[in-house]
Amino acid sequence: MKELNEYRNHLLEKLVSETKEFRDACLAVPDPFAPLSEDGWSTHQIATHTRDVHTLVYRFRAERTAQEQNPEFQNFDGDAYMAENYDPDEPLSAIVDGLLASVQSLVMILSRLPVDGWSRESRHATFGGGFTLQTWIERDLAHIEEHLKTVKMSEQ
Repeated sequence: MKELNEYRNHLLEKLVSETKEFRDACLAVPDPFAPLSEDGWSTHQIATHTRDVHTLVYRFRAERTAQEQNPEFQNFDGDAYMAENYDPDEPLSAIVDGLLASVQSLVMILSRLPVDGWSRESRHATFGGGFTLQTWIERDLAHIEEHLKTVKMSEQ
């Protein structure tokens, strides 16, 4: 059990540190509206997407899993959401600072959970059951790391 608690504490620390690194990498891009690949999104779009998926998918699922008995979640279409909600006039600093603030407040909530809270389960309408709160946090971190790599590759 000690190793599991250490893993979860490390997971939370890494979620914050990788989000800070993502924020810094986004803000370091000279032109945040330049596409990062020939047909790809810009840093501004990636930052918006990363923040929105964190907030509307992973944070939402983690919080509901912590509070409810086996909640079910629908699919989230990130591309469709971006097409309908993307605002190119939103300042990049507000986007990435908002993401970091959301991650930090989620970590505060999760750090107060009883040990068994991390194992609470939820289900996904398409993929079935067995998704623990820990799973949603691991996926949140993986999503942020994936987009961090994309933004950092543009610096090369």
